[in-house]
Amino acid sequence: MEKNEHIVSYSAEELATMKSETDWAKVDATTQEEVERHAEADEGALPEGWEKTAVIGLPPGKEAVKLRIDRDVLDWFRGTGSGYQTRMNNVLRAFVSSRQVGGHQPK
Repeated sequence: MEKNEHIVSYSAEELATMKSETDWAKVDATTQEEVERHAEADEGALPEGWEKTAVIGLPPGKEAVKLRIDRDVLDWFRGTGSGYQTRMNNVLRAFVSSRQVGGHQPK
């Protein structure tokens, strides 16, 4: 992975002394409709019922495992960029959730 020369680190104490560059008046004046319009322009419309997939709270901890994946599947996920392992986990989580809804449990 290439080192990004634009990334900097600050301690909590340093952050507390820094002045915010955010225009909070503009943020407060932004309507929900404007936020949704900008989000849709950036990412596309949210699928119907997306709010039902929100998870409140922290997900369970992760565990490192060795897993054999078909090369074409792995190549596809890697091709989606940084964070591909998280996306793979999300696909597996969606599969598990789809099986739990109907009361299906592993045998």
